[in-house]
Amino acid sequence: YEPTDPFLIKARSKAHILCQKYNKVKETNVKKRNKIIDELIPNKKEGLMLQGPIFFDYGINTIFGKNFYANFNFTVLDCALVTIGDNVFVGPNVSIMTPIHPYIPNERNMFTNDKGVLTDIEYAKPINIGNDCWIASNVIVCGGVTIGNGCVIGAGSVVTRNIESNSLACGNPCRVIRKITEKDSVYLKNELFEEVK
Repeated sequence: YEPTDPFLIKARSKAHILCQKYNKVKETNVKKRNKIIDELIPNKKEGLMLQGPIFFDYGINTIFGKNFYANFNFTVLDCALVTIGDNVFVGPNVSIMTPIHPYIPNERNMFTNDKGVLTDIEYAKPINIGNDCWIASNVIVCGGVTIGNGCVIGAGSVVTRNIESNSLACGNPCRVIRKITEKDSVYLKNELFEEVK
């Protein structure tokens, strides 16, 4: 796509203005925040909570399932479709990035198009995040990635490839460490339930 396309400029500008408005509204003013979100993100189910500040390139290209929560500084560059399932929790400073720039410099550089406008060529790949995932703080999810259901992505990870369902994955590049099992239950962590003496 050409980022200087008039439709894309208008849609991106609208989203950026709506994000700025949202970020200026006190979190206690739920009604006003929800009104802004309804315009910014029309493709969502109930239970969407964005702590703020938030940053979306378009908003209209992101689909949220039920009961989504994002902590501070949630960034979504949704130049391609971003689909997020139900019951997904996102830590602070998480970025979901669909755009990809050409690798070869002369393909990436700015040029003047046939309308006399300075532009460049970009492309984007969709991102899919399944149900019941926890994406910890400072994670970057790159274009073209699918994260399966029930995954935990460890803090600081850079997800550059698909992550199979029910996996604990972390690192840069992010890789599966092991499967999540019933042995990971919080109720088996006895130290959490010991009385303080």
